[in-house]
Amino acid sequence: MAKYLLASASGMGFLCLIAGLSPVQALPSLEIADKNVAVNQDDGSYENNYSNQSNLAKNISSKLLIANEIQKNLPSINQQQKNQDLGVDFAVNFWQPIIPQSASSSPTSYKLAQVTSVSQLSDVQPTDWAFQALQSLVERYGCIAGYPNQTYRGNRAMTRYEFAAGLNACLERINELIATATGDLVKKEDLATLQKLQEQFAAELATLRGRVDAVEARTAELEANQFSTTTKLNGEVIIAGVGASGGAPNDSDPNIILVNRVRLNLTTSFTGKDLLITGLQAYNFLGGTDGQGSLQQSLGLAAPLLSASSARTSFEPQFPGLNVNTLSGVGANSVQVYKLLYIFPVANKLTLFGGTAAETSDAFPAITPFYGEGQESISRFAGLNPVVRISGGTSGTGLASAAGFIFNISPNLDLRALYGNPNANLTQKSATEALPGVSTTPLGAGLFSGSSVIATQLTFKPSSALDIGLNYAHSYHEINILGTGLVSSDIGALAGVAPGTPVTLNSVGGTLTWRLSPKIALSGYGAALFVDAASNSVNASTTFTSWMAGVHFRDLFKSGNTAGIIFGQPLFRTDTGGSAQLTPTGENRATPYHLEGYYRLQVSDNISITPGAFILFNPEGNSNNETTTVGVLRTTFTF
Repeated sequence: MAKYLLASASGMGFLCLIAGLSPVQALPSLEIADKNVAVNQDDGSYENNYSNQSNLAKNISSKLLIANEIQKNLPSINQQQKNQDLGVDFAVNFWQPIIPQSASSSPTSYKLAQVTSVSQLSDVQPTDWAFQALQSLVERYGCIAGYPNQTYRGNRAMTRYEFAAGLNACLERINELIATATGDLVKKEDLATLQKLQEQFAAELATLRGRVDAVEARTAELEANQFSTTTKLNGEVIIAGVGASGGAPNDSDPNIILVNRVRLNLTTSFTGKDLLITGLQAYNFLGGTDGQGSLQQSLGLAAPLLSASSARTSFEPQFPGLNVNTLSGVGANSVQVYKLLYIFPVANKLTLFGGTAAETSDAFPAITPFYGEGQESISRFAGLNPVVRISGGTSGTGLASAAGFIFNISPNLDLRALYGNPNANLTQKSATEALPGVSTTPLGAGLFSGSSVIATQLTFKPSSALDIGLNYAHSYHEINILGTGLVSSDIGALAGVAPGTPVTLNSVGGTLTWRLSPKIALSGYGAALFVDAASNSVNASTTFTSWMAGVHFRDLFKSGNTAGIIFGQPLFRTDTGGSAQLTPTGENRATPYHLEGYYRLQVSDNISITPGAFILFNPEGNSNNETTTVGVLRTTFTF
């Protein structure tokens, strides 16, 4: 009797058992997603920068591209992926290209398809002992599914639950045949066999159906309570204590301050392939036009205008307390739109993006693992190559209107470029002067006039352990600034030249990350900024250079915790020409250095605490300044 059952359609249940039918084979519509997916996030994870992204935004970015970003929506392998602030870091997390796995690697998904003939299964031959039984199951009952490569995989072992799933599929098919009352009804012997099988596997079938009911109930609950069918809401809150000592001679140390930054982000998809990012933020950092109330100004290290300095933290806006477009003040914890950006595919390898509140870092992948304003390095210096920060490219307030493209040349190579203008919404430049030669709209006016930047990045991945980013930026500034916010020399880039002198910058840089192991990576960058006066009445030029090297640790002491040790040279004048000064009047020229260490403790899925400090030697390139230490205790909440 057993042999008969195995050789005929009546033995379909036992055949499923021997052939190794899996639950997904019994349920053709089900897909198995590879759980070993990872992202190249700003958080510095050491997984493949390109090859692994699982959510919608990442799929968008991979094909078309935006990203660093979503995490922070972001199913991920660690906390930072789940929360990458969806703010400045947000788009970066999403804008990472994906490299398909090779044919020899494990497939990332298996989609099973119903077969209509046993001949469609390449690994089932007419000489096989189970061929006739399989033929009956496939061609008569239609309750067997095969894999996309036309194989059945009948030699693998299976569990009772897997068998129950296969049995359930055949029962449903038989019910369909009975309901249609066609001539192709089930044989009486088959029904008797199935009845016995159903009784024998009653517990497993009940468990399986219970699980399905639970999934359906949970799905209904989520649909009833979801925020929107097209939009997701994510957020990040940073609360930090910051203290410092040192600074300019004869200045007293500032008090310890408590600062915050709050971001709420709405990510919307209309087609399933596009992405609209709308970000709101509020912060209580102070500064304004003269830097009053900022830590940098209290240390005596900030420029006379604004608060540019090497003592700046990673999560502080470039122009705190100020709308630099019009030089108007911004109150503490005022709500602002800091991100408004739309990303959409136009071809298989080409994605376009544009928005009125965007930053260069939204489009360019963060190569270094130290980037992550709420999660990784605590200083502005360590996070990104200075070339990316040119012209307010990472202002933290969505300074520019920008548009650009992302072209995935190959799985290992992509090219991205953008054009940005900070005052695209102003029709005319103000005739009122804030300073001699400096308008109260210092960055100009109009989409194609005034200050602007054209930036590009070529991202190359020669191996799974090595990521390389090459940057170039050409920018025009209505006033004499770099627009990086990294050092006090950012204001008055051409020393000894009037602040109202327009300048042109050509900047080049490169960033590299080498993963020595899954938990240790070396990362560094180098940059050169060539500044020239753009006025016919002035002949002046200056070259700035900067470099950084560091080691990043993942899962240090405990899973989810990260740490970094960083050393380098902040932006420093290395050469001048014409009327530009190499050393500003009153300064004692010396090469500046930056040393930083931090450790991020992942308290829970949504909370991390990062203590750290950085030391500035010869701050702002002036040996008259004392060695400065800035300590930070940062707590980050994500939801």
